[in-house]
Amino acid sequence: MPKSADALEGAKGDDDVDAVTRAVLTASRLLVAISARSIAAVEDRVTLPQFRMLVVLATRGSTKLVALAELLHVAPSTAMRMVDRLIAAGLADRQINPDNRRETVLRLTDEGRRIVEDVTARRRTEISVVVERLAPEDRASLVRALNMFSEAGDEPLVPATDTPEPHPLGWVDTAVPPTPESVSGPSEEDRPAP
Repeated sequence: MPKSADALEGAKGDDDVDAVTRAVLTASRLLVAISARSIAAVEDRVTLPQFRMLVVLATRGSTKLVALAELLHVAPSTAMRMVDRLIAAGLADRQINPDNRRETVLRLTDEGRRIVEDVTARRRTEISVVVERLAPEDRASLVRALNMFSEAGDEPLVPATDTPEPHPLGWVDTAVPPTPESVSGPSEEDRPAP
């Protein structure tokens, strides 16, 4: 039988960096498992890196290729191959930038947005089941602790459920609003030769 959280507390107490780190690592195993299960239903359609790209497009809106590559920490050529696969699958498309007709931007299709929303909903449901097992006072403490942890790591907070936008799922710095340059689309020199 698993030990209680109290029994696993570090020798120096809850404020010990090592004890907190162990607790976060333990919780992260659970969260990684939940994340893996939530994406399993769509893994026949998209890979995890492709899903990450869908999330970036869902949270940032229309984005040019170079900015997308930077946000995902991949080479532009890698991002281009990922985009091509998402376009072929009907999950993303390219359109002319209305502010600069020489540029294109990438955006989600309705089907791409649906995949992000479905995976997020599955993840939210499974996390809710775990949270419901906690006493109300423990829930309040967890909210405060996780919000402080997220802020310390520069991760934006998840919006309330009544917002129309999908929830940021990490992986990128969604706290920084898109700049005009990030949505301008690839310039002529960024585009591959025909």
